[in-house]
Order: sequence, then structure tokens, then C-alpha cells
Amino acid sequence: MQYQKLCEVYEDLEKNPSRLKKTEILSGVLKDIRREKNKEIIYLLQGTVFPDYEEKEFGISTQLTIKALAKASGLSTKDIVKKWKKIGDLGKVAEEVMKGKRQSTLFSHKLTTDKVINNLKKLPELTGKGTVERKLGLISELLTSASPLEAKYLARTLLNDLRIGVASGTLRDAIVWACLDKDDKEAYELVQGAYDKSTDFAEVFEIACKGKKALGAVTLAPGKAVKVMLAQKAESIEDGFGRVGKPAAFEFKYDGFRMMINKDPQGNIKIFTRRLDNVTKQFPDVVAYVKTHVKGKSFLIDAEAVGYDPKTKRYLPFQNVSQRIRRKYDIEKVMKELPVEINAFDIIYYNGKSLISDPFKERTKLLRKIIKREKWKLKPSEQIITSNEKEAESFYKKALEAGEEGLMIKNLSSPYKPGSRVGHMLKYKPEMQELDLVIVGAEYGTGKRAGWLSSFDLACKSGSEYLPIGKVGTGFKEKEELGISFAEMTKLLKPLITETHGKHVKVKPKIVISIIYQNIQKSPTYESGFALRFPRLTQLRPDRSPSTVATLSEVKKDYEKLHR
Repeated sequence: MQYQKLCEVYEDLEKNPSRLKKTEILSGVLKDIRREKNKEIIYLLQGTVFPDYEEKEFGISTQLTIKALAKASGLSTKDIVKKWKKIGDLGKVAEEVMKGKRQSTLFSHKLTTDKVINNLKKLPELTGKGTVERKLGLISELLTSASPLEAKYLARTLLNDLRIGVASGTLRDAIVWACLDKDDKEAYELVQGAYDKSTDFAEVFEIACKGKKALGAVTLAPGKAVKVMLAQKAESIEDGFGRVGKPAAFEFKYDGFRMMINKDPQGNIKIFTRRLDNVTKQFPDVVAYVKTHVKGKSFLIDAEAVGYDPKTKRYLPFQNVSQRIRRKYDIEKVMKELPVEINAFDIIYYNGKSLISDPFKERTKLLRKIIKREKWKLKPSEQIITSNEKEAESFYKKALEAGEEGLMIKNLSSPYKPGSRVGHMLKYKPEMQELDLVIVGAEYGTGKRAGWLSSFDLACKSGSEYLPIGKVGTGFKEKEELGISFAEMTKLLKPLITETHGKHVKVKPKIVISIIYQNIQKSPTYESGFALRFPRLTQLRPDRSPSTVATLSEVKKDYEKLHR
């Protein structure tokens, strides 16, 4: 396919906010992809060239994109930066500067989607001396042959900011429209189920073209990331019983981070976070525990890693050990300083068989049978199964006394739903208003905070958009050893800056934080229609994806609950 044709599709998608219209546009291009038999174009529709289960990123900064644009257009980087500050979108800047390029050289080579995919795939693989220059060469090669419209979307793709408003649900529906029957409700469930198991829309599209029977045959496979099942909130133990039934399983809700532990039939062990990041190298201790404490030739185990102090043997808050997720050097040293205990609470694949459709009572029974329990290393989650409210309340107090967050409440007959926030698994915590939100902007401080970003714009999720809901500047520290510092946040956010307006910057929605707040009020100031009163940072959440932050509907529910 000519890349120009795909960019025209991008343009149509950007101009049409209606989800139905987007689905119609996408289904049309999917039919073209089906004829051309090039499923990888679907990755480009998602703004990448890799399936969702791969954590690879292009690693292209704004500055490198500006250099490539300068090289391809003949303008100076100074001129391009000037235009960027005025326009605020580097994609539109690329489109404008390429319009001024001499037409005689502009179309020297027609770009194909294959060429774009091949060049972009090489970017994450480049390492060592001369990496920047080689990346610059690959990008410039594409931009030199690009039309203005192609340059616009190349720049946006490189910066992971496509701006076409295509959420995963829209792509799922488009696959149904292109391959199956858009009036068949079961077809949507089958496509979603296949994606939840494979985490690869290109693969799902190829299978969907073969029909519903092929989709129904898709199964889990150890060795690649799978989206974890997410919980809804319970208001009380009584509410929990009312929603999941009696008897119910109650388990400690640990103050740690999710791990999906994979072992394939060849004995290879891989560890993925809920963001689908492969963190196996960061946790050699966990790999060792799994080898010695879990029986089985192959499995997928859902677990929580909880940090503890090696001297006092006291559990630590998530924030104390979160740095292990990002650590790539001195692994042995940090492993000793910040050890983790693995608490396994579900199993969804075992010895060649998918268990996601099996009832939870059977899965948890198997899990506890195959694990050799050892405190401070690996053990099944603390659990009781009861119909008694007083017994559940007592277990809840035990969890809080142990320093955990609260309880998980589970329906014993329920299946496992990867990627879904389900009503048959609930979380119950002390009455404190807390949300996970994503940072979408920030402002540089003054005085002793000069040079640091010190006020952060927060957003919740609505479809494929992130809607501002307030600002937070409390809960951060001025010294790194005391907690999450302004310097640390500034370092994390600087590479994500997309626009600068005086002291204020806009950033890509990548960094997720947990905040507590006193109240929610309606507000015309923010696009969400709500504002948080007295928000305060509690934790940085590198283990969580922006796609899992609080939704606008959840914010509305919290608002209604607080204003009854």
C-alpha cells in the first residue's frame, strides 16, 4: 500500500470524531489490507509497528525529530523550533516545512507502508556508538521522500502522538465490520476475546478473516504478555457479597505491583507487568523462586510482588520498591537492598491448557496445590472462603494490620477476563478517595523550585481521550532521598514534552500517578467537567498504563457518591 493512501485515512479519522464514522473508515481500509495480505499495516493504524505485547519503542526524542526535519527540508533547526513553538504540533510543522521543499526532489521515491514499517522496526534495535546518527539516517530517508501529508504523520508516529482518536474498541469493531457481520453481537465478543488472549490486533484480524470458529479456537500461549483482569470497587463487605454472591473468596489486597509470570514448555521464564513490559532481567530473584517453588511444565500465573525491608522483615509501600521496575543496572545490588515477596493469586494456563474459562474456585485450588509456600519468597495469597460477614470483616482487619491495602472479593464461579474491569472481582479498601490519573501537562516552578516542573496537570480517560481534571503540586519532595522529588518528575517528563507555552508544557500521557483528594466538584474549567479539591500525590505508578487510569464514568460515580 502507498503510505500516502494510509495518511489520507489518518486524515479522515482525525477529522471525524464520531466513533461510528471512524469504525466505517477503518473497516474500509481493513478490507484493502485483507486484499493486499499485509496485516502489519494494522500496527501503523495504532501508531506503531509492533504488536501490543511487545514493549519496544522507537526511542525518538522531539529534538532528534527536529534534526531529521531540518536535514530533509533544508531548513535550520532554529527555524523549525520557531515554527513548532508557534504551531504546537510537530506533525503540522513537518507538513508545512515539506510543502516548501523543491518538488523536483520531494517525490524522488514514492513511500510504501512496507518501507515505513521496515525503517521504523530498525530503530529500537540500534545501540552503541553512533546510534543517534544511524537513527537520524533512517528517519531522514523517510522524510526526504515524504509528501507534506506523509511527513505530518511520520513525525506524529515517531513521537507516539498520532492524534487520530482510534481506541482499541474502535479497531475491534472495525475488524468485525470488515471480516464478519456487524449485526452479530457474538462476533464482537469473539474478536475481543481473541485479542485479550493474543494482545495482537494484526493476528486477530488475520484469524477473524477465517471466521468465528477460528476466533473461538484462539488460546493463551505462555511466553508473551497478556493483559491482566482488573477489579471494580466495593463500598463494603455487604456490598461485596451482594455483587459476587455467597460464599465468596476474600484475599489480601497487597500494596505491590502486578506480575504475570510465564513459563513456556521449553522451561523459559518471563515476567511481565500489567503494562505488558518485560521485566524478567530486573527480577532474577523472582525467576529463581518460580523455578524452585512452582511445579509445572508451563503456566501463566497472576501475582503481586510486595517489597519488604530485609533487616526488619516489614512490608514496604509500593513506592519503596517501584524503582526495581525501571532499574537496568546494578541488578544484584538492588535485589539485595529491595527484595520482593511474590503473592500468587490466580492461574490462567497450566501444562498446555487454558484455564480462563474455568471457575475461580478450580483455578485457586490448582494454584495452591502446585506452589511450595515460603514466606519472603513465593506463596499463594492469604485467602478465606466464607459466607459470614463478621468473618470477612475480621479478615479485613487482619489485612490492614499486616500493612496491606485491604481485600479482594471474588466470585467463586467466575472465569478470568484478560484486560477487563469486571464485576466478579472487587477491591475493598479503607474509605479514602483515591484515583490513578495520568499527567498531561506541567508548569515550571519559581524560587527554590526554579528549573523544576512543580505543578502537574492531571487527566482521566474518556474513550481514546485524556480529559484534564485538576492540578497537583503537593506530595512531592525537594530531596530525592525523602520520596518522589520534583527533580525526578522533571527528568521523567522532559523527554515527553510536545508543546511549550512560556512556563507551561504539554506532555505525552505516559506517566501515571496515584493521588488522594478531599472531594470532587463540578467545574467548567476542566474538559472533564470536574475538579479535584486538595489533591495530593501518594505514589508514582510505573507499573500502570495510561489506558488503565480512572475513567470519566468512574469519576462521575465518585462525585455522585460524595454528594448523596
